[in-house]
Amino acid sequence: SQLIVAAGNRVLVYDTADGTLIQPLKGHKDTVYCVAYAKDGLWSPEQKSVSKHKVSSKITCCGWTNDGQYLALGMMSGVVSIRNKNGEEKVKIERPGGSSSPIWSIAWNPSKDEHHDILAVADWGQRLSFYQLSGKQIGKDRQLNFDPCCVSYFSKGEYIVIGGSDKQASLYTKDGVRLGTIGEQNSWVWTCRVKPDSNYVVVGCQDGTIAFFQLIFSTVHGLYKDRYAYRDSMTDVIVQHLITEQKVRIKCRELVKKIAIYRSRLAIQLPEKILIYELYSDDSSDMHYRVKEKICRRFECNLLVVCSQHIILCQEKRLQCLSFTSVKEKEWIMESLIRYIKVIGGPPGREGLLVGLKNGAILKIFVDNPFPITLLKQNTSVRCLDMSTSRSKLAVVDEHNTCLVYDIHTKELLFQEPNANSVAWNTQCEDMLCFSGSGYLNIKASNFPVHQQKLQGFVVGYNGSKIFCLHVYSMAAVEVPQSAPMYQYLERRMFKEAYQIACLGVTDSDWRDLATEALEGLDFDTAKKAFIRVRDLRYLELINSIEERKKRGENNSELFLADVYAYQGKFHEAAKLYKRSGYDNRALTMYTDLRMFEYAKDFLASADPKDTKLLMKKQADWAKNSKEPRAAADMYLTAGENMKAIEIIGEHGWVDMLIDLARKLDKAEREPLSRCAEFFQKLNHHGYAAETYSKMGDLKALVQLHVQARHWDEAFSLVEKHPQYKDDVYVPYAQWLAENDRFEEAQKAFHKAGRQAEAVKVLEQLTHNAVVESRFNDASYYYWMLSMQCLDIARDNEEKKEEMLKKFHCFQHLAELYHVYHSIHRYMVEPFSSNMPETLFNLSRFLFHNLTKDIPLGISKVYTLYALAKQSKALGAYKVARHAFEKLQGLKIPARFQESMELSCLTVRSKPYHDNEELIPMCYRCSTNNPLLNNQGNACVNCRQPFIFSASSYEVLPLVEFYLEEGITDEEAVSLIDLEVPRVDRKTSRWQEMSKSQSLKLDEDDVERPEMDPFTAKLSFEQGGSEFVPVLVSRAVLRSMSRRDVLIKRWPKPLSWQYYRSLLPDVSITMCPSCFQMFHSEDYELLVLQHNCCPYCRRPFDEPN
Repeated sequence: SQLIVAAGNRVLVYDTADGTLIQPLKGHKDTVYCVAYAKDGLWSPEQKSVSKHKVSSKITCCGWTNDGQYLALGMMSGVVSIRNKNGEEKVKIERPGGSSSPIWSIAWNPSKDEHHDILAVADWGQRLSFYQLSGKQIGKDRQLNFDPCCVSYFSKGEYIVIGGSDKQASLYTKDGVRLGTIGEQNSWVWTCRVKPDSNYVVVGCQDGTIAFFQLIFSTVHGLYKDRYAYRDSMTDVIVQHLITEQKVRIKCRELVKKIAIYRSRLAIQLPEKILIYELYSDDSSDMHYRVKEKICRRFECNLLVVCSQHIILCQEKRLQCLSFTSVKEKEWIMESLIRYIKVIGGPPGREGLLVGLKNGAILKIFVDNPFPITLLKQNTSVRCLDMSTSRSKLAVVDEHNTCLVYDIHTKELLFQEPNANSVAWNTQCEDMLCFSGSGYLNIKASNFPVHQQKLQGFVVGYNGSKIFCLHVYSMAAVEVPQSAPMYQYLERRMFKEAYQIACLGVTDSDWRDLATEALEGLDFDTAKKAFIRVRDLRYLELINSIEERKKRGENNSELFLADVYAYQGKFHEAAKLYKRSGYDNRALTMYTDLRMFEYAKDFLASADPKDTKLLMKKQADWAKNSKEPRAAADMYLTAGENMKAIEIIGEHGWVDMLIDLARKLDKAEREPLSRCAEFFQKLNHHGYAAETYSKMGDLKALVQLHVQARHWDEAFSLVEKHPQYKDDVYVPYAQWLAENDRFEEAQKAFHKAGRQAEAVKVLEQLTHNAVVESRFNDASYYYWMLSMQCLDIARDNEEKKEEMLKKFHCFQHLAELYHVYHSIHRYMVEPFSSNMPETLFNLSRFLFHNLTKDIPLGISKVYTLYALAKQSKALGAYKVARHAFEKLQGLKIPARFQESMELSCLTVRSKPYHDNEELIPMCYRCSTNNPLLNNQGNACVNCRQPFIFSASSYEVLPLVEFYLEEGITDEEAVSLIDLEVPRVDRKTSRWQEMSKSQSLKLDEDDVERPEMDPFTAKLSFEQGGSEFVPVLVSRAVLRSMSRRDVLIKRWPKPLSWQYYRSLLPDVSITMCPSCFQMFHSEDYELLVLQHNCCPYCRRPFDEPN
């Protein structure tokens, strides 16, 4: 908006709109040579004071960088000084000419695309140079051949204008390549400036002249099919592939004057030469060009054309054909000015050219033929030409913007269209052309009306569905759907031609329309191709089936069309055609399939009950699928389709309807009845199900029904009448009981079903689970149960007797171990224990003696030893405690016990190395005191007699097991024991045990002494023997025993009974009649009161023996 002028020692600010002086600025004492605006307004007219800096030489020119941070000064001394806003020098550029080459003009490139600030420097050494802000030179110096006075950039930095002593303003590229003269003057050009964002240049001269120029940059370009080449930045050529959108830039570094392109050739005319380029390969998408030839001559021409082996220069009326080696081969002189020229292809070296003249003549010239061929002559001048792919038609645009289309062979005008500025035939379709004009694109197919759409620019090519359009400087490939011309062909039922147009590019819906129209027109070939395009398998199957039928000799077009209509959903039209063709049954099938039963009834030719029933069935199917199940069920029943009716009724749970149906059905109809019963079961109406099975007489199904419903009583009553179903009831009953933890009942049920093995299997699994879950009391109980089951199997199965008895003893032993370990485990993991220290001591000692060999799953030796050690220490059995701690040191101790164990281990060493006398157990057979830790395990070290323990406190009971002599049966032994004990005369001989010598002798001393017991005599054994000698008793000894002193374990067969004699009759001992475990009576009573059952085998105390 402001023009700054330096005049004398003043700076004048003018308004550019009307040239009035806004403000004269004073303050300079000497002549002002140059002025420049800072971009960010650091200086303003309002700011009167300005800071001044002294420099070593006269300043001739200056310029701010784009960001206003730096100022460049050009000096008379040939130095360029770059300073910051404070005037401090940052960079100093010394030119090689020194003061003999004063810097006369500098300018910063205003482009925002450059990575660096670029400074153009012109000096009177007649050189132009470029520098970065850092002072680094870009490229080499450019020789100017005149003294430059001014340098000015275009506002985007793409060109430079330079004026000076050559009395003209010249245009250069931003790299310093001279492009041409803008205007010549009568005196030196002292200043030139470009108007921002425009192509206007102002020049000021020595003689005071100011000249104003407008620059017009014409479009220099060439096109062949899908390759378009155009000039960029005046010195570069860009080749664009219009299909792939690839671009390649060829830098020529000189002014590009003309461009021509043809197939793999590209010709570029520069001021002093022509460059011929070729593609590296024959690939249609290859974009790599290399120089093939250089013709180093200056040519003047209006138009340039390139062929595969020649270039053609056009200058007004003359055409010259030159080889690539610059030899002139042909020359044609025309009768009028040449207005349009185009290569239309041909073999290499024999290409044809289409030439249009100003007088309206249109010629065809072959490169190898000196005689032009006149195609036709019209009255108006030619503007644009194109020939169709088959060379049979010619399209011309004349000077009145009319598009005329001729037949080349007959010279007849086929048609003409107004408002055209350019025209192009479709390279893939003979009958299509397009022309542009008045902002519209017009597409014409054959002789149909024109189809218009909006488009700016000139059409220069038409390939398939792509139209190449040039608008101002840019070329674009516009995708145009060919729908309009396709529909024009379809309207005239020209299906083959419509298909050809569609192949150029139409939408999916257009393809579908074409396919449908062709199908209805019975052009199956075209329809098939079109349906393949839209991948419609349904119609392709139809066409396939029609083609097959045609091969078999069918030729009824109406029937084919009826099938087509049926596929399209035009059912009534299809039905009419079916009827007309005499195929009523097809119409009937179609309507029934479509559930249009009302229409279907019109086609029921005869009142055949079978057809009517079929129709009813189909109607019922439809009702079922259309979510009207009750109606469907009624229809099925009417049609006699009982099974389908039952399925629907059952699925919807209509029980009343179902039982009515079941009661109506005959008992011989087993399948429908059993389906009814299944649905009753599913709907939990077991009564109805039972009624149905009873009607059928299916007892097995009835049994299974009761079992599934858990109606055990009804099942048992059935089994009583029909024992053959015993397994079907008792096995699932037993499994159900086992699942519900009712093992005793399950065991009985398995017994009844005769399935011992399964009972054992269930129990074994439960036992394992109990051990894994640390429920050791349950594990003990399950092992006891298992042992008893093994005993049952041993009794019933002679083959497995040995194996089962072995298992019995093993499981009995495990039951006892887990029973004991339960208390130890609870003591170790729970914070409090209900057991007395003595009990825990006895338990852990008993367990330790039994863990010498294999340790059962789940039992921890560490817990056992730790409990033993702690209780021994507490009860004064320090010897045992030390032994236990020593054993523990060889085992892996849980971290939580580590510290306390180590502490106890240390403290026990401070105690005396002996055990508390009160704890030492005594053998009731030989009265020997046994050590607390016994290498015999739980038996006497002296007589080897096994100890009998109380099953609660694990104290040794005063019991000795005795065995019957051979020949005495259990029944006889019991009857002998039950006899009243006879009174023995004191004078008669008696057995006595001499305690000192431990021998037995007959004592006949008459001294008064207590009555001698014959059993006590039997306790004797041979000293020093390593074998255990059992106590054997005769009938006489049995007779002498009192019933209350004898305990009998009455094991079931095949085990024999076990007999125990109490040696301290005052100690009351109770034995459980189920598991035969012995207890102190008061302990047993307390435990039974607590648990309401035996603590070992869980037998309820009120259960009869």
